[in-house]
Amino acid sequence: MRRGRRQPLIDEGTENFWPSFADLTSTVTLIFFVLMLLAYMQNLTAGRNLEAATRRLTESRRQITDAEGRLRLLGDQLRATTAQIEAGQNQLRLSEDRVEAGNRELTSVRARLQGIAVLRVDVLNKVKSALEGELGASGTSRVAVADNGNILIGESLVFEYNSYTIKPEGKRLLATLAQAFARVLADPAVRENVDVILVQGHTDERGTSAYNRDLSAKRADAVLNYMFETNRALEQSYGAYFASSAYSEFRPLDPAKTEAAFERNRRIEISVVLKDASVRGVIDEYMRTVAAPPTPAPSPGVPPPSL
Repeated sequence: MRRGRRQPLIDEGTENFWPSFADLTSTVTLIFFVLMLLAYMQNLTAGRNLEAATRRLTESRRQITDAEGRLRLLGDQLRATTAQIEAGQNQLRLSEDRVEAGNRELTSVRARLQGIAVLRVDVLNKVKSALEGELGASGTSRVAVADNGNILIGESLVFEYNSYTIKPEGKRLLATLAQAFARVLADPAVRENVDVILVQGHTDERGTSAYNRDLSAKRADAVLNYMFETNRALEQSYGAYFASSAYSEFRPLDPAKTEAAFERNRRIEISVVLKDASVRGVIDEYMRTVAAPPTPAPSPGVPPPSL
């Protein structure tokens, strides 16, 4: 039996497009896959970049926060420093005011101390002037105010050589001296500052020291006793201000070994001694005045200055 030839299912004359369609589909799929892969890679990279950027942003914010905290701290320190500077300036002004006030007070104290010192010389000068007025020009050379402010009365005005008996001329001198001291001591300001009016006896170096001490003591006592005898009011009112002492030959005015030096050393010397309490009182008052007041407490919220 004769077999017939199988007819092809597809007409060979028609175009076969299936391979082309499959290739196209594969290509498109591959393209989509590549695009998706690229997108994934891009998203992955972007995610990593975003995470890094987020970390950087977080770190930047932390740094900004820290910087703001430091700025606030610096601002507080600046305000505290400014307050300290202002407080220091105020204290400086107060110190300058206290120094200025202290200088004024010190000037006042110096003037008062000088006034006390001048008072002593003034008292002696008044007494000396009264004596010079009584003696006249002939006696002024034997009555003088020494460099230490004491009144010096030469021996020959009051005593004979080697004697403690007052001469008539000396009595007139001592009576004038008593009146002068009575007038001076009538001033309360003088009495307030005078401690003692000391009548001193002095001899030359010849003779024994015991004899000279006895002679100088008797002469000082004789002068003071006669002043009180001739002016009872002086003794009754101001006797507590007077005293006598003997210095013998131990305080010479002239150390030379001549008759002129010996004559000069034989003398009665009158010293006005001021009260130490008067000077101390002026100084104590000054110290109380310029004593530093307590340091004021710092204002609230202002820390004390750093050392």
